[in-house]
Amino acid sequence: MPVKPSTQANPALAQPLYVRPDALKGRGSAWAIKHRFSKDLREQFDDGWGSLQQEASEEHLPPVTQIIEEQAKSILSTNQSPDISFDVSINPYRGCEHGCIYCFARPTHSYLNMSPGLDFETRIIAKMNAPERLREALSKPGYKPRLLCLGTATDAYQPVERGLRITRRIVELLAECEHAFSVVTKSSGIERDLDLIAPMAARKQAAVYVSITTLDPHLARALEPRAAAPHRRLRTIKTLVEAGVPVGVSVSPLIPFLNEPELERILEAAAEAGARSAFSIPLRLPWEVSPLFKDWLQQHAPDKAERVMARLHDLRGGRDNDPRFGSRMRGEGLWAELMSQRMRKACARFGLNRQRVELDLSQFRRPGAVAEQGELF
Repeated sequence: MPVKPSTQANPALAQPLYVRPDALKGRGSAWAIKHRFSKDLREQFDDGWGSLQQEASEEHLPPVTQIIEEQAKSILSTNQSPDISFDVSINPYRGCEHGCIYCFARPTHSYLNMSPGLDFETRIIAKMNAPERLREALSKPGYKPRLLCLGTATDAYQPVERGLRITRRIVELLAECEHAFSVVTKSSGIERDLDLIAPMAARKQAAVYVSITTLDPHLARALEPRAAAPHRRLRTIKTLVEAGVPVGVSVSPLIPFLNEPELERILEAAAEAGARSAFSIPLRLPWEVSPLFKDWLQQHAPDKAERVMARLHDLRGGRDNDPRFGSRMRGEGLWAELMSQRMRKACARFGLNRQRVELDLSQFRRPGAVAEQGELF
């Protein structure tokens, strides 16, 4: 029996969703939700060539990942938000195969005229020339190194990276220039690049933050269908720490009544694996993420859906999302303060209250300067 979600006030978002088990398997959303820039809705038309029958048969095929190659004009994004600790970010990919239903980056696919739902996790834009663009930026005489973070919007080590190796080439360049950087990931794929990251960490030029949302494998499979399993992420923390890489853990997003009860257990497990610091950000539901997440709740946690959204509204001033600087990363009200207190006490108890590693930016050398130095020998 097909399942039809409630429609939204925005007519561009009002469309039926028919959930198929084969489409949901391994995907965060089976909804090719329209986005806010959609211009029209067209009905299917029988052209006499059997197109509708073909579409009906294709409807039952599980969605596959498409890689769309892009030649980026630039690769460094400057941070304008006072809520974030880094100055510059690099995202080698747009869209993410991990399929995390809560991902705040989903609405960015709207600007590409693609669905923030299914397209976001099945149509991945790969910035094939990212390393070349980065070399150009670092080579400019006026370039000054700032705190740089890799994979802030979509995971730089998502599954497509195994074959494309764009992130690997970026890290190779950063190592060549001794440009300090940090990484945020929920993928064990980062272990592949330990030969580059570990030596940089020894020089205080690299740090890693691993996202662990839950220790429950069933919840993780539903929330983050193609990300590494929770126990695998803990093993990644241990592997990184044993190699001398400083590791922090992100318990984000914190979702009331879903993963929020696990907060202390997650922090304890991360500390046992060797993490030295931790942070957490309450759930954010910007733009199309809101209807997508609400639909996910009805499918996977219908008995908790009303409570989750009611508590989220308490946190976000009665709305699904509060984009204001200062509150968007922390929330407001009693629940936000309670979570903040729990976080501080747990971090103190498990030794996760150490300061983040101060990365050394002073050793940076422009790519041209590296080549010139080599010519002397």
